[in-house]
Amino acid sequence: MQRFAVTALATATAAPALAHSGAHLHPHADHPIWLSLLLGSLAVGAFGLFMWKKK
Repeated sequence: MQRFAVTALATATAAPALAHSGAHLHPHADHPIWLSLLLGSLAVGAFGLFMWKKK
């Protein structure tokens, strides 16, 4: 589990360096859809954590 946490943290910190210009298929903070995507991601994460703890 620790290896996964380190990998996730490294990926999250490197994400801005991997940004690119041009057409995007994902929303940015200035688009109104970001909040629903954030809440959906948190819900999926909470469900995954619940199932992991239940196991």
